[in-house]
Amino acid sequence: MSNEVNRVITGAPQNLTERYAHRASMMKPSEIRSLFAVASRPDIVSLAGGMPNLSAFPMEMMAGVTEKLIRENGQEALQYGNGQGHPKLREQICEVMALEGIKAHPDDVIITTGSQQALDLISRIFLDPGDVVLVEAPSYVGALGTFHQYEGKVVHVAMDNDGLIPDALREAIKVTRASGHKIKFLYLIPNYQNPAGVLLSPDRRTEILEICREAQIFVIEDNPYGLLGFDKPSPNAMRAEDSENVIYLGSFSKTIAPGFRTGWALVPQALKEKIVIASESSILCPSNFSQLAISSYLSDQPWRDQIAAFTKLYKVRRDAMLESLQEYFPMGATWTKPGGGFYVWVTLPPEIDTKALMPKAIVGKVAYVPGTAFYADGLGSWSMRLSYCYPTPERIREGVKSLGKVIENEMAFRGLN
Repeated sequence: MSNEVNRVITGAPQNLTERYAHRASMMKPSEIRSLFAVASRPDIVSLAGGMPNLSAFPMEMMAGVTEKLIRENGQEALQYGNGQGHPKLREQICEVMALEGIKAHPDDVIITTGSQQALDLISRIFLDPGDVVLVEAPSYVGALGTFHQYEGKVVHVAMDNDGLIPDALREAIKVTRASGHKIKFLYLIPNYQNPAGVLLSPDRRTEILEICREAQIFVIEDNPYGLLGFDKPSPNAMRAEDSENVIYLGSFSKTIAPGFRTGWALVPQALKEKIVIASESSILCPSNFSQLAISSYLSDQPWRDQIAAFTKLYKVRRDAMLESLQEYFPMGATWTKPGGGFYVWVTLPPEIDTKALMPKAIVGKVAYVPGTAFYADGLGSWSMRLSYCYPTPERIREGVKSLGKVIENEMAFRGLN
């Protein structure tokens, strides 16, 4: 069967790529997205993606919620909506955030098409070409792509098993300013960080906020995993401690379902109008249908119990991965031990290039994300992110066993055993 695509061409070809704006050159494909075509093959155990596992989600219940919504309130659900988001859902979001110590007013909540759009809006408003964004090392690949697109300069700040290191933050601020660059904000994921899986300790949260206030740098707290702690609740959100210097990003993608594409930003009052204007210029308004479906779900269904069910599901998979890593990975490999979320960060001997190793892993029927995807400066070549959220525990064990063999063979080839 031919893979050729037949297109009807009715005019002379144009060199449209030569007409791109300069900023288009900053748009690069995500390494993770590039992996999807291979990782989605049924014969491959994908430890690469971060798709939530919806097997524990009550589909019949949600079908009833959406059917009732259309029958009883279809005129509103299928219409344009408020650019800031539906008032009732904004009130309910404040109730969700209260679980992490945040006392918020609905008027300060802006609903977005996923928290990724909120990050895009903030970057568009604040970043001039060459402005510096401080981020964790490693950091979320979607954030790096957004900052790059707006021609921001990313400076990584070192982490350890307790999250971002305050002294490293102080040093990064000092060195960056000494070089003449302007720092706009610090971006971090304090809870079960993507990609490292680590939890920022409560003491460090307070210290980092103090450092940023003193340096007049605001904080973007991205928190998609905060309610997915396995053994104990996450610490209070950083926004709970500082309402004026923290922009908080939240999402229903991990606690309900990503297909609704509904997230939010909780912002200081002074920023609200500009962010709403920027959002309206992009999308007019977030989906009324998605917002009202989520609002109905939060009103009528035991959503806290559902989050607990997701957490239990992910904990079983986390345990399967950590046990398999212990059993099958060679000496010389180390990894984080997440207390929640989706990811484990593996570090190999520096002689191993995980990007170059990918083809051998694919031959071994397993996929992962090379560590370089999570750095803007080319570091991370001997690291990898493994995701345990989607495969079954059995498939996780199978994939980790296969990957361990690939790594072991590579280490033997390089004389590292």
